[in-house]
Amino acid sequence: MSHFQDTADVAFERSFTPVRETEARKALLGSALGYAMDGFDLLILGFMLRVISADLGFGPAQAASLVTATLIGAVIGGLMFGMLSDRIGRVRVLTWTIVLFAVFTGLCALAQGYWDLLIYRTIAGIGLGGEFGIGMALVAEVWPASKRARVSSYVGLGWQLGVLTAAIVTPLLLPIIGWRGMFAIGILPAAAAYFIRHSLHEPDVFVERSAHAQKGSLPINLLVKDAETTRISIAMVFLCSVQNFGYYGVMIWLPNYLSTRFGFGLAQSATWTAVTIAGMALGIFLFGHAADRLGRRPAFISYMLGAAVMVVVYSRLTDPTALLIGGAVMGLFVNGMLGGYGALMSELYPTAARATAQNVLFNIGRAVGGLGPIVVSAVAASYGFDTAIALLALLYIADILVFWLMIPDRRGAELT
Repeated sequence: MSHFQDTADVAFERSFTPVRETEARKALLGSALGYAMDGFDLLILGFMLRVISADLGFGPAQAASLVTATLIGAVIGGLMFGMLSDRIGRVRVLTWTIVLFAVFTGLCALAQGYWDLLIYRTIAGIGLGGEFGIGMALVAEVWPASKRARVSSYVGLGWQLGVLTAAIVTPLLLPIIGWRGMFAIGILPAAAAYFIRHSLHEPDVFVERSAHAQKGSLPINLLVKDAETTRISIAMVFLCSVQNFGYYGVMIWLPNYLSTRFGFGLAQSATWTAVTIAGMALGIFLFGHAADRLGRRPAFISYMLGAAVMVVVYSRLTDPTALLIGGAVMGLFVNGMLGGYGALMSELYPTAARATAQNVLFNIGRAVGGLGPIVVSAVAASYGFDTAIALLALLYIADILVFWLMIPDRRGAELT
């Protein structure tokens, strides 16, 4: 870190008055709430695939494609809303994404067949795709550099709160209100959009930089503005793809795996999944602090190595108690890095393209990750789930090499 960056960060810390801290906490809460809604929606979809398929007559490929369509929609939304956010403001566009997501999740409750449900899921995904990057950019811009990784991780904890809530309430509500009622609950996040829109303000760094921004240039062009930036962007796409492939490959099919291999009912599968999610939440919390104290590179590489080891270990477990403990440890490493991408990309890209970078690069990774359930399902059908999940270890080893060779560590860098 340069002396100039040190001085800039000290100045930011000194200007971080109680009033500014209150604003920053509101931004963190709003961003985390938005991401919690995403997590809730995608996990209840995983739990409900079998019920929806039985009701509407879907085959396995059609059921899996609902997840993939949601994530492909997220890529479209990431590009569209990311660039809008870099142009007209974080808070306003974050509100739009939540409303779009909420409305079309609610419309899923009215679906009569495969194609209309696929359309609703895709459009809901467009709204979902905007939330992650905008929220991450927002918190990175209002908090001091010394806390950037941990607050970004707290946004990631919002996702875990959402999926944990889904794991708890789905077994309770699904038998009572059915899958249509579960989707109808998805309209509730629109209320959170009102809170976000009326209680948050645009970050100072965004207001200042946008006043001097070049007119006419597209934010996405800044992701490939020169050879070094292009190399970083390619590497980030790979890292985000592995992150999402591993997460969705494991989590979407974990309830089905526990059910078919060990005969677990919905409540038992939800309990085991909830413990894995709790491990993920702990991993995210610890990662943020490690990345702020030790640097981005040591934190990421340590977690990637842990993920490579634990997916192999988990695939060999057969005892239910060992699965419970192993799932928590596997979750700690597999998803602990989630919030770190927000801080990492905030420091790698300028304010004029920060939300675009977060949304586009992470959501391309989400689209690739959407193939995870399909690939895991296909491999598991031929060779068993233990083989499918063990193959993920190879991806994490490749992850380590890409990060080491292609991603610089700019911990604490001033946001330009």
